[in-house]
Amino acid sequence: MELFGITLTECVGYLASLMVLLSFAMKSVRVLRMVNMVGCILFIIYGFLLPTLRIGLPIIIANTAIFLVNLYYLLYKRQ
Repeated sequence: MELFGITLTECVGYLASLMVLLSFAMKSVRVLRMVNMVGCILFIIYGFLLPTLRIGLPIIIANTAIFLVNLYYLLYKRQ
C-alpha cells in the first residue's frame, strides 16, 4: 500500500524518527521518556515490517532495549 509514493513501512519509519526527534524537544524528562517510548514502539513495528527479519532485527533489539530503559526509569526511578 502506498500513499503519495511512500509505503506503509516507510511511513512508520518516518513517524518513528519524528517521535524520537520530538522527544528531545521536551522540557520534562518524564514526558521525554514517554514520547521516546512511543518512537521506540514505532521503530519496533518498523523493524518487523521490513522485508527480512535479518534487516530489522538490529532495529528491534536496540529499540526494545531503549524502551525497557525508559520504562525502568519511569517506574522505578521517580524524577
